[in-house]
Amino acid sequence: IIFNSAISACEKAGEWEKALQLFSALLQTQVQSNIISFSSAISACEKGCKWEKALELFDAMMQCKVECSTVTFGAVISACEKRGKWEKALELLGVMVQQAVESNAITFSALISACEKGGVWEKTLQLFSLIKQNTVELDTIIFGAAISSCAKSGEWERALMLSGVMA
Repeated sequence: IIFNSAISACEKAGEWEKALQLFSALLQTQVQSNIISFSSAISACEKGCKWEKALELFDAMMQCKVECSTVTFGAVISACEKRGKWEKALELLGVMVQQAVESNAITFSALISACEKGGVWEKTLQLFSLIKQNTVELDTIIFGAAISSCAKSGEWERALMLSGVMA
């Protein structure tokens, strides 16, 4: 509990390096790491724009057979989104579906934003359709990211179509 609290505090303070030092120290002890310690360390990497490190921790979490949550997936997908790694973000969505982990508006916003940065408006529209099939509520952030993705790719007609759906 002490390690988890300290890692989480570092994550909230944007101190990703300190969070990783604490996580590393946790692994050296007899205390077993859990979803909270992994998720906090991954979130710290996401906030520090260290997507590769976030993926390393996610892979380690999978190898340790620690169950992943919506928060965990959201953090690692957001880390990929910040660096425009849309392919990896979509791959993580596939893992999320395989593991039957529920997605939410934050997850889809990060996915659409990653596709926007990658200039793949077609993937954005596929995600938009997937959202409508799920129980995820469409919000202005999701609409804005989808419209921006289409507009930046020169797909103004699709951007207008999405604007009409939102109204």
